[in-house]
Amino acid sequence: MPETTVVPGPREIFERMRWHWLENLGGIGGELAEDVVIEVPFAPSGRTRRYEGREAFLHFAGPEQAAFARKFRLDEIRDVVIHETTDPEAIVVEYELAGTVIATGHQAASAFIGILRVRDGKIIHWREYQNTLAMIEVLGATERT
Repeated sequence: MPETTVVPGPREIFERMRWHWLENLGGIGGELAEDVVIEVPFAPSGRTRRYEGREAFLHFAGPEQAAFARKFRLDEIRDVVIHETTDPEAIVVEYELAGTVIATGHQAASAFIGILRVRDGKIIHWREYQNTLAMIEVLGATERT
């Protein structure tokens, strides 16, 4: 009997993303297609809002994630709601990232909405809408400590 391999869809890939965010922040590269497009439409002024290709994103993400991890510990991803779409490659996810400012012990959370598109078990498009004001306030507080 031939072996069948189940290719992960968007729900499974989102679960992997959650795991990476909590356990291995920089490890998401293996989930990205080579030609992935990652968009952050509400990025603060002066920040990149679109990354084209895995290498371009990882070039940005590595230093950003390292700087973030020195200031903030991500404790949980909560209030996750996954919305199916008519496209089997795509889901819409709502979630909240919650964590602790390392220098002060202050706990904070921020809401997100993401649109995830997966093909052949790889992320081909991720568009994330962030509550940037909440993030700036929390991370700005770390600058004052």
